[in-house]
Amino acid sequence: MKINPDFVSPCGLYCGVCAIHIAHRDNNDKFKQGLANLYKGKVPGKGALPGCENLTAEDIRCQGCLSDDRFFHCQQCSIRECATEKGYSGCHRCEEFPCEHIDNFPMAVGKKVILRAVPYRREVGTEKWIQDEEARYICPECGNKVFRGAVQCNKCHGKLDLD
Repeated sequence: MKINPDFVSPCGLYCGVCAIHIAHRDNNDKFKQGLANLYKGKVPGKGALPGCENLTAEDIRCQGCLSDDRFFHCQQCSIRECATEKGYSGCHRCEEFPCEHIDNFPMAVGKKVILRAVPYRREVGTEKWIQDEEARYICPECGNKVFRGAVQCNKCHGKLDLD
């Protein structure tokens, strides 16, 4: 498996299964608009992320956490900044994990995945972690690839609990 180094996020949220990246990669305007609405808090039961009030579908774009073309939220990531300042490739190298950056992570699903993924990456290494993240986000009903946070398969509409 060829690993895209821009997808190897320091926090443990592997970018290859990120909804923002997938919507941008597939140029899926409907998906982009839905994500913009989610981040703006226009989805019932979901609050807005700070600074996302004016987000549009055109803003839904990202080529990975370590690329130069990052999503708005990822551009201001304190976790990436912290790892860079400490000279670490990721939180899996830090003895202070979990820290206030993780405790204050603004998305519940993301925080849950970080708390699962970082110890796993420590245990098995980066390549195996990525392979397993790619394999994790596949619908068990129909085999369709889905994104992190998906609660329903967009192909067979089966319920998902992958995070």
